[in-house]
Amino acid sequence: MPDRIPVYLDCDTGVDDSLALAYLLASPAVELVGVGTVSGNTAAAQAARNTLDLLALAGRDGIPVAVGAHDHLDHPYDGGAPHVHGDNGIGGVVLPRADAEPDPRTAAQLLVDLSHTYAGRLHVLAIGPLTNLAHALAADPSLPDRVAAVTVMGGAALVPGNISAVAEANVYNDPQAAAALLAADWDVTLAPLDVTLEHTLSEEQRRMLLADERPFVRALGSILDHYFDFYLPLYGQRMSALHDPLAAVLAAGAFTPTRAPRVPVVVDTGTGPGRGQTIADLRGQRLGPRDHDGVRTRVVLALDAPVAEHLVEVILAG
Repeated sequence: MPDRIPVYLDCDTGVDDSLALAYLLASPAVELVGVGTVSGNTAAAQAARNTLDLLALAGRDGIPVAVGAHDHLDHPYDGGAPHVHGDNGIGGVVLPRADAEPDPRTAAQLLVDLSHTYAGRLHVLAIGPLTNLAHALAADPSLPDRVAAVTVMGGAALVPGNISAVAEANVYNDPQAAAALLAADWDVTLAPLDVTLEHTLSEEQRRMLLADERPFVRALGSILDHYFDFYLPLYGQRMSALHDPLAAVLAAGAFTPTRAPRVPVVVDTGTGPGRGQTIADLRGQRLGPRDHDGVRTRVVLALDAPVAEHLVEVILAG
């Protein structure tokens, strides 16, 4: 299908990354052309192993997967979030080990190479810390000229953070990288906690995945079990936020946000209590979304359709 969107996925393959990956594989609008991993939910090497094993289970093991940055720009990897994503990043579920090994390139080099192969068409979907993208921009400052669009799961505009009072985890883990990405001259769609926490996957929908005849889809349902336990205190019932899958749905063009103004966004790169905060200039928005002239970053604050229903439908039909 020549009109499919070529997508490079940069991720730290944990639970919701796995759902985003499944959606990209199943979406008829997307051609997943490469995956790079970064330390975040789990270490970059473990994230690559999770990705390779998931791809093999889905029968899609021909997609290159490159290991990216283990450490972030100003500090070493801190061990991830096993309390959220399990000790192996995928809820403690042990998948059959794929025969495939990671691509010999770094994730940053894979991204640069794909930007030449799909020049002017490549979409970048970043759902982990943004270290690999910062490395790619430093290695090739002309990269934005060849990228059609960037979608990022990250930040918190008008709501509290999830790793500090003001910061979302992906941005907090490498605020310098996030600042570099937002300063580059390309179109960025930012999917912050404002919208991702409002879209949830239910226990009933998880059981629909578990009931599927395909081992890959059933594995997704199993991987979500630990994640649902983590979110129980937040939502008061077994369900989970759809952080990374929502960003994947946006990258695929499946939904048009109802509120997504183009506004300047600055990242606090300091070491104080504001570290990792995404400061979006949302002044003047009371009467409806208003874009700032010349700004190429849009901040998604609302969607008018239920992401979970679409997500599960596409994965089950894939």
